[in-house]
Amino acid sequence: MSALRIGPYTLPNQLILAPMAGVTDRPFRQLCRHLGAGLVVSEMVTSDVRLWNTRKSSLRLLHQGDPEPRSVQIAGGDPQMLAEAARRNVALGAQIIDINMGCPAKKVCNKAAGSALLKDQGLVQEILHAVVAAVDVPVTLKIRTGWDRQNKNGIEVAKIAEQAGIVALAVHGRTRADLYSGDAEYDTIAAIKQAVSIPVFANGDIDSPEKAKAVLAATGADALLIGRAAQGRPWIFREIEHYLRTGEKLPPPGLLEVERILLEHLAALHAFYGEVMGVRIARKHVGWYLATLPGAREFRAQFNRLESTDAQCANVREFFRERHNDGEEVAA
Repeated sequence: MSALRIGPYTLPNQLILAPMAGVTDRPFRQLCRHLGAGLVVSEMVTSDVRLWNTRKSSLRLLHQGDPEPRSVQIAGGDPQMLAEAARRNVALGAQIIDINMGCPAKKVCNKAAGSALLKDQGLVQEILHAVVAAVDVPVTLKIRTGWDRQNKNGIEVAKIAEQAGIVALAVHGRTRADLYSGDAEYDTIAAIKQAVSIPVFANGDIDSPEKAKAVLAATGADALLIGRAAQGRPWIFREIEHYLRTGEKLPPPGLLEVERILLEHLAALHAFYGEVMGVRIARKHVGWYLATLPGAREFRAQFNRLESTDAQCANVREFFRERHNDGEEVAA
């Protein structure tokens, strides 16, 4: 794999953890980087800096100990507010600013942000120029292939981005109207890659080493964004990296390793959020980790009633002890 550059930064590989609100917090970013991601991106931060003093927003901003290069995703629909948000994030330590024009969520799109912006190419141009001019760090952009199947303007937006000084472009291979359903359009990503000379990252449905290789071949993309497939499977980065480099599949992690990773993740969540919030956020992560293991549904119902860090950790240990006693060795 050839080295991938974003501005002055050379990434160790071409695998990027896609930003996901409510998921890619600092504990998860650190874990994915440790397990093979070449770059991790923060959760989406609102461009309205007046909201940053809320607990939710302050936890999403950068912190000491974030893996470098530190990339932060900002969202909004006002060029000056986005420029100000970019400046403030750089002051807090961001080394790459990523602009979100790919999120299909209604609460984001109703505010004319995320993929709603794809409807207005003039505004896209204005935003990109404003943010690039505001900061001295590389600015990247995340888009979808268009607004809906009749309005696929990904190529035009990509050209606008390149002319505005965007250094790399991530493309989720669906339109805003598709949300997360249907098959990702790798042919559209390939067409966008052909249309511009900046690096293009493919995103959408990459959930195995074989799929990663096939998507790189189909799109000619410079890198891959992996999002939902990393939930409960942060080692997917290690597996894909090994397969792309050697053509061989790594064996899946054993139960002992999954238990160790999960307990470390729980400890990091509790330390980062504090007991009350940490316990709550841990529930969804534990559900993802154990989803494919026998007995997970019953365990999850009981686990979700636990209210303390110690009880959660003890419960997870007990779950794995039972699996070991049943002679199971490998996680899915």
